[in-house]
Amino acid sequence: MTQAVPSRSWKTFKRELILASSHLFCQARQVAFFGMGASGSVARDAQHKFFRFNVPVVAYDDGLMQRMHAAAMTTGDLAVVISHTGRTRTMVEAATLARETGASVLALTRSETPLSRVATLTVPVDVDENTELYIPMVSRLMQLLVLDILVTGVAQKRGRDFQPHLARIKQSLDGTRLAD
Repeated sequence: MTQAVPSRSWKTFKRELILASSHLFCQARQVAFFGMGASGSVARDAQHKFFRFNVPVVAYDDGLMQRMHAAAMTTGDLAVVISHTGRTRTMVEAATLARETGASVLALTRSETPLSRVATLTVPVDVDENTELYIPMVSRLMQLLVLDILVTGVAQKRGRDFQPHLARIKQSLDGTRLAD
């Protein structure tokens, strides 16, 4: 049974969690997003969002590539492991390998799961969804929302001096669309 938490302290906890997560991204030498199934598409979306921050970013939805990349990580690297259940053996093993190499592991998963216990930091995405019967939708949308919040947090942490870099990336798309 979950203990009730006053809304003010819950908001403070969430804010501190987002700040700590943003700090992991800002300090990372490289970032690897790992996900499988529906979480694999979330990992690819995260790669698309986070590459803008001048840090090498990859996304893998293949378990063998996750293991190999995790084994090659070092201190200063960040593995972001995305899993609704937090119980997928491949994901937990990849997170464990990354931790053993000295990398930080940020988990986007349910609270109190094998994955959350291995992670350096967990952003709990506690959504009740029967993935045995239905295609995951709500959990995937919540994972995407959390990543959007983290992108915003990282952009804010980078500060105004980083805005010209983001503008250059946006300007690189000028002229790529056909006129109506």
